[in-house]
Amino acid sequence: MTNPFLDNRKRLFENKVGFVIEDKFAVSKGHLLIVPHRVYADYFESSKKELDGFNELIFLGKKHLQEKYSPDGFNVGINCGEHAGQTINHMHIHLIPRYKGDVDDPRGGVRGVIPSKQKY
Repeated sequence: MTNPFLDNRKRLFENKVGFVIEDKFAVSKGHLLIVPHRVYADYFESSKKELDGFNELIFLGKKHLQEKYSPDGFNVGINCGEHAGQTINHMHIHLIPRYKGDVDDPRGGVRGVIPSKQKY
């Protein structure tokens, strides 16, 4: 399997386990992807070393977004499997900056993946 993220997008950050790029189909200004060098489908197949490296990249991405866009919050998300919405068969982590007023009512955040369960 080849890495579907190996295109001409600029790598904002990189370490031994992966890299950070902008999402081609951003849901908000600054939406980033954390992508491992190793090609595999499921987050739960990640090694401890990879998890540590991903966290390092997530925090670098957060700092970058704070300095460049000043978001009001963040969502961090991973789709694992077709029935969870995964469309690219290569594990990646979404770092989505959120802005006051970007939705009418953000309460429930990632619970919105099942709209009827978002509000509680």
